[in-house]
Amino acid sequence: MPIVADEYTHVIGVDTHAKTHTYVILDTRTGGINDTATFPTNPAGLARALAWLDRRTSAGRLAAVEGTSSYGASLTEALRQAAIPVVEAQPPRRADRGSRGKSDTIDAEAAARAVLRTDTALLSWPRTGKIRSALRVLLAARRSMDGQRTASRNALTALLRTIDLGIDARRPLTDTQITVIAAWRQHPSDDIDKVIARGEAVRLARDVIDLTGKLNANYNALEQYVSALAPTVMDIAGVGPVSAAVFLTAYSHVGRVRSEAAFASLAGAAPIPASSGNTNRNRLNRHGDRRLNSALETVARVRLSYDPNTRAYKQRRLAEGKTTREIKRMLKRYIARQIYRHLTATMTA
Repeated sequence: MPIVADEYTHVIGVDTHAKTHTYVILDTRTGGINDTATFPTNPAGLARALAWLDRRTSAGRLAAVEGTSSYGASLTEALRQAAIPVVEAQPPRRADRGSRGKSDTIDAEAAARAVLRTDTALLSWPRTGKIRSALRVLLAARRSMDGQRTASRNALTALLRTIDLGIDARRPLTDTQITVIAAWRQHPSDDIDKVIARGEAVRLARDVIDLTGKLNANYNALEQYVSALAPTVMDIAGVGPVSAAVFLTAYSHVGRVRSEAAFASLAGAAPIPASSGNTNRNRLNRHGDRRLNSALETVARVRLSYDPNTRAYKQRRLAEGKTTREIKRMLKRYIARQIYRHLTATMTA
């Protein structure tokens, strides 16, 4: 298989930051540094950087950018528009910095050298697409709102357990109880502590209701954009709009993930050997994209609860002596394979 040095004449390493980006150009024939420069991240700075790259490099160049979906997002889009292919560069390992030190130029050079001898089939291509970007924003907003709603609900429960306001809070509050609390008015006979507590309870209950409405709207938006990008992915058992959005943002486009094994590894669902002596087993993988892994966990739990075939599979594996944890690991690996194959077969963009 060809490596980057065989396919490209120059590799551009970029260390990205909020205010400036630092660029290092490597000649793939010699491995030497052609030039280095630092430019601002504003539109004028990006235009100057592209003009500088045009003067210093020729056709057959590849950019290795750190943080293509964060500090380097605007640069990544500008490079794509300039027909310069972009790959994701991993930050240098902490252990490697001990002997060389750290600076923006050193990090940019490390980004370029990290891909210089890499097999072209193993390059990490960044995520693309306007709808995919919209899904990432919606998912981030959903995590934020869900956290806020949980915090408000927990604070309301704790308040009602501390001060008696006539609501039985020994169990988690129901939606009906929260609706009743949100409609409360002040009681003239209340002491000052109950006046303050009642007002705070109303505020928290209204926050929960407001965030629930926003989460419902977020869910509908996710369903709409997932249907536009991959209409049939939600036909897979256990896959809903939220899980589907996570799968689509991780998979991104055909070619980003090279194989179903790589997708499982990305999701932290690939088995890790943990055998010794007469024991032959695999263990759970604690690495990879944990949000993607969580989406696989959600699908697995839904199937174990409602899908007859999955429940029969669990019983068959239990009879073979497998533990519940091992069965769930195998099931998540199967789901990762199914999702990858479905997206590869049905997505064209």
